[in-house]
Amino acid sequence: MSVISIQSQVAWGHVGNSAAVFPMQLAGIDVISVPTTLLSNRPGYPTIRGRVLDVQLVADLLQGIEERGAIAGATMILSGYLGSADIAHEVAEFVARAKAQNPALRYCCDPVLGDRDRGMFVRPDIPPLVRDTLCPLADIITPNHFEFEFLCGARASTADAVIAQAGTVMARGPSTIVVTSAELADTPDGDIETLAIERSGGWRVRTPRVPISPSGTGDLFAALFA
Repeated sequence: MSVISIQSQVAWGHVGNSAAVFPMQLAGIDVISVPTTLLSNRPGYPTIRGRVLDVQLVADLLQGIEERGAIAGATMILSGYLGSADIAHEVAEFVARAKAQNPALRYCCDPVLGDRDRGMFVRPDIPPLVRDTLCPLADIITPNHFEFEFLCGARASTADAVIAQAGTVMARGPSTIVVTSAELADTPDGDIETLAIERSGGWRVRTPRVPISPSGTGDLFAALFA
């Protein structure tokens, strides 16, 4: 099994591909890792070095792996933090081209846009592209609760509301939606939930909330789910 993973990369810490690649490799998956950023560390530290990559470099990398036969041999494309609207456009074009060449190929879009504590933390021109261009191409999307409400354009504070809103999103493309870090009206204090919805049914998993705020857990979850 081979996965093309397109997301950020850091030298220090574990977010983006720096969180996703090793767990997939540990599961026996061949990972073709394409960076969208090269940064010293995630945002949130006193300093950060490096940059979002130029779109032409990302395009060259995608073209290069295509020339090596990556599309024909892949089972899944996974995308995460993109860094710029230009890169989002380039990834969308690559996914569309790849799925045309390999109809069995599936696409998992982790719409890394923001969270409940910080709001949106990407450039303002990225969220509409993820919602309107990338998610309709996806077979699977793995938003957190905050991102899910942005994608469907409505609050979803109950399981029934999540299922109903997931139906509107699925009508635009994806067949599987996993909502992570969900806090619903009936979620007990001290717990957090994950909801997975398909057209055939849904699943709800409740786990204890750990009193820490780690970065990269969503990237790790999307990788393991993919």
